[in-house]
Amino acid sequence: MSGRTITTSHAPTVATSRAARELGLRRGEFELAVRLGRVRTVPDEGGGGTRRVAHGEIDRLRSVKDFPEGLRAGVQVVGTREGAALMDVTAARFTRLARLGLVTPVTFYLNRYRAVVWQYLADDIRQFAAAEEHRALLSGRAPEALRDRLRAGVDLRPRNWRERHLEFLLRQAEGPWQRAGALAALLAPDQIAETVTDPGDRARVDRFRPDPPAQGTPGSPSAQIAETIATAAEPDEIGRLRADLARAVEQARRHRPGPRPAPHRTANADRPAPRREARSATTHRPDRPERPERTRGFLSRLCRRSP
Repeated sequence: MSGRTITTSHAPTVATSRAARELGLRRGEFELAVRLGRVRTVPDEGGGGTRRVAHGEIDRLRSVKDFPEGLRAGVQVVGTREGAALMDVTAARFTRLARLGLVTPVTFYLNRYRAVVWQYLADDIRQFAAAEEHRALLSGRAPEALRDRLRAGVDLRPRNWRERHLEFLLRQAEGPWQRAGALAALLAPDQIAETVTDPGDRARVDRFRPDPPAQGTPGSPSAQIAETIATAAEPDEIGRLRADLARAVEQARRHRPGPRPAPHRTANADRPAPRREARSATTHRPDRPERPERTRGFLSRLCRRSP
């Protein structure tokens, strides 16, 4: 025997870092697998907002016939040049197809010039290229309607990425308020305030509202660009998200009402009520009308004159 001791954890879940090692995935691959729903995570019972992976989930993935190659292939990402090569088209044509929304990015990052670099699932590219109905788009002249949209400056890459990102956020939501927070993650603060007018409800939505994808330090130009990409921009997209948010908040309120704000107190609310003077035992009798001051003075003088 080599003398090595093998320890086995009896905990029902493991940290995501350990799960990635056991699944043979790099950190970025594991995070993408979670975002795509390929690896299921659960909330940490200890709180703190972290996620963990159940042993049963690891066993399920490792039991697949083509593990680990199949799992890694499912999270392989490519950029524009690699995607164009998989489609056997030029990089310019691939970019046009992506701008038209025919190919959806799965993630993005900012290069050193703060230019947005979109990345796509290699599986998505292969499936698109293999579909018979897409043959005409891969060669020859594009239809006039598509060329008109390109000339108008259409670029659906940010919007399509947001839709995919929202799917991930909703998949991670553990309750109705978390679902409302996920929908609010794609809206600007003023749009949230206009949609969720109740201060208590809005506080709960903000509590469960995920942050934008991290790109650089908070407040940096890179972080601001990432926040812009993660915020709905088109009127119809904003309208749909606001309607969904309003319905989600209403459902969450019925399921688990939040604490209501204290009633508004006026400026005189803390002032004690004036204390009424104690009345004598004869208060049940009608009060005599008070004599005018002038009448009392005349009677006083008349009394003094009397012998």
